[in-house]
Amino acid sequence: MTAIPQRVLGFDYGTRQIGVAVGQTLTGNARPLRELRARDGVPDWEQIAALLREWEPDALVVGLPLNMDGTPSEMSARAQKFARRLHGRFQLPVHCIDERLSTFEAKQTLRESGRRTPASYRDNPVDSLAAALLLETWLASQTKET
Repeated sequence: MTAIPQRVLGFDYGTRQIGVAVGQTLTGNARPLRELRARDGVPDWEQIAALLREWEPDALVVGLPLNMDGTPSEMSARAQKFARRLHGRFQLPVHCIDERLSTFEAKQTLRESGRRTPASYRDNPVDSLAAALLLETWLASQTKET
């Protein structure tokens, strides 16, 4: 990690929704921004471009939903493809991070805060919170490397 504070956007990739969060290296904190609709895993690239213009990140982080034993899953292959497309379209550094259980942790965080979560995952807006959690994990790993 460089000594210059950096702003980073994190993405919790999904085939129907992609959660987005923003964080920065100075504090190592991240916060949820929003969920983007996706069609079979393909986002509206203009919405992503608008977020990049608004937040001007120095890097992007994409969560990889690995299997519990650490092996790649079909979804992690799709998330890696999404990461490659982000890099190709926007020419920013893109980092991937293991995001096992981030959505589970996001739902648990909402429950513990007293907020109800809908029974249906499709209706549950936890993707941006999951993006914030995986981004904070990545930010913490950068701090350890220095």
